[in-house]
Amino acid sequence: MDYSQLKSCFDVLFSIVGLFLLSPLIIIISIIIKIKLGSPIFFIQKRPGLEEKLFYLIKFRTMSNRKDKFGKLLNDDKRLTSFGKWLRETSIDEIPTLINILKGEMSFVGPRPLLKEYLNLYSEKEKERHSVKPGLTGLAQIKGRNNISWKRKFKYDILYINNISFILDLKIFLLTFLKVIKREGINPINQTYVQTFKGHKY
Repeated sequence: MDYSQLKSCFDVLFSIVGLFLLSPLIIIISIIIKIKLGSPIFFIQKRPGLEEKLFYLIKFRTMSNRKDKFGKLLNDDKRLTSFGKWLRETSIDEIPTLINILKGEMSFVGPRPLLKEYLNLYSEKEKERHSVKPGLTGLAQIKGRNNISWKRKFKYDILYINNISFILDLKIFLLTFLKVIKREGINPINQTYVQTFKGHKY
């Protein structure tokens, strides 16, 4: 059994254990979201995964449905509530993503699944990030998360793909916990949300 097969086994095993152990927290957070933000409880969005195949990413919802006088949703920074911000800072909003890992659509470690609208903006090298399953966390997350440029994020994604190993995955997974505890790199410096990727000029 090579490491990719072993990694898939680990993903299934630990996602089952995680969902079981965190089920009380999932129920509590679901109730609070229902009270504070209403329905739906979950944020579900199509994202490209392995070989650019689309899947439905599942997270806890962190933004309200506030709209302007024309019925159009307000900008993200206007809809992000204090409770939603806390969910993001603690990464609790990511817990439902364990379902994606259990289904084999994601892994615990790998390049983060980004918007499908970005697919046509990648360079040929950057497209390699879809040669493996997307991850709940990755090398770019422990190297700066959202405080580094898109170019550096993709550089770390490719670096990870070219050096996948059990030791590297374990290191990324453990360092992610430290980042979450310290709440580092959640939002870019002096900004409330991540800037949209608009492509690069090489």
